[in-house]
Amino acid sequence: MSRKGLEHITDRIVASYKSYGGINHIDGVNLPSKEAIVEITRDLMRLLFPGYLGGDVIHSSEIHEYVTALTASISARLQKEILKALQYRPFPGCDVKNLEHEARRLTLEFLESLPALRGLLQTDVEATYEGDPAAISHEEVIVAYPGLEAIAVQRMAHVLYQREVPLIPRIMTEYAHSRTGIDIHPGATIASHFCIDHGTGVVIGETATIGTRVTLSQGVTLGAKSFKKDANGRLVKGGKRHPDIGDDVVIYAGATILGGDTAVGRGSVVGSNVWVMQSVPPHSVVYFENQQLRVKPLKELDAHETDFQI
Repeated sequence: MSRKGLEHITDRIVASYKSYGGINHIDGVNLPSKEAIVEITRDLMRLLFPGYLGGDVIHSSEIHEYVTALTASISARLQKEILKALQYRPFPGCDVKNLEHEARRLTLEFLESLPALRGLLQTDVEATYEGDPAAISHEEVIVAYPGLEAIAVQRMAHVLYQREVPLIPRIMTEYAHSRTGIDIHPGATIASHFCIDHGTGVVIGETATIGTRVTLSQGVTLGAKSFKKDANGRLVKGGKRHPDIGDDVVIYAGATILGGDTAVGRGSVVGSNVWVMQSVPPHSVVYFENQQLRVKPLKELDAHETDFQI
């Protein structure tokens, strides 16, 4: 192509920056680097599961040195990206005159959360191993199961989300989403012993809460029932929009549970492909029969009624 032709194309592209300014970020602050955050997330996974994901054998005699070096590297890079995020959008109460101090503080708080977070992840590994007859070892769960990977990244991102760090938590969970097919918003609150079986197509919204010992199969959605709009027809941000799932709940493949006022009670079972938009009492089973949604106490089911699709 001639130089004149290239100049013409360049002029048109530059002109489009004025016409469609909503997708430009010119003359603004430097945003966090998606590539850098992905690399940090990968290294954090190595820190959480040493010896599993790095490709090298780590001996106990060198573990302290290994963790020291990796933590120092993560700390420096994460602090840099958090500073960018705060320059872009400081959270309420943030010391805008000393953002570097805020970035150091948030980085330290995040790193200090990792030991307790590892304790949570151990319960997730145990729940996945115990809940899946195909799992042959904890090692297989850690190195091969997409559900465990998505949960681990979300738990890390949730720590930053709770501290109102902009952009970075969502970049982390969308990285996990792209790898696993599991979309968990960093705002979702998830208790211990969480298991996602298979996982592809699972969606968990920002304001969902999940109790202990909950198992989800593939294709489950914990979503919003509707979205409020203001007088100009624009979506109202925030508010409770996603369901609450109690302890010891099992949700089978393809189930859709919607609404911030919807709760699935403790010990309940939600069958495959059901659409739930109202609360379910504790210790109930939800399933389709003759194209009708049924909700019954588990103890009242007859033997012939337990063959609903799961």
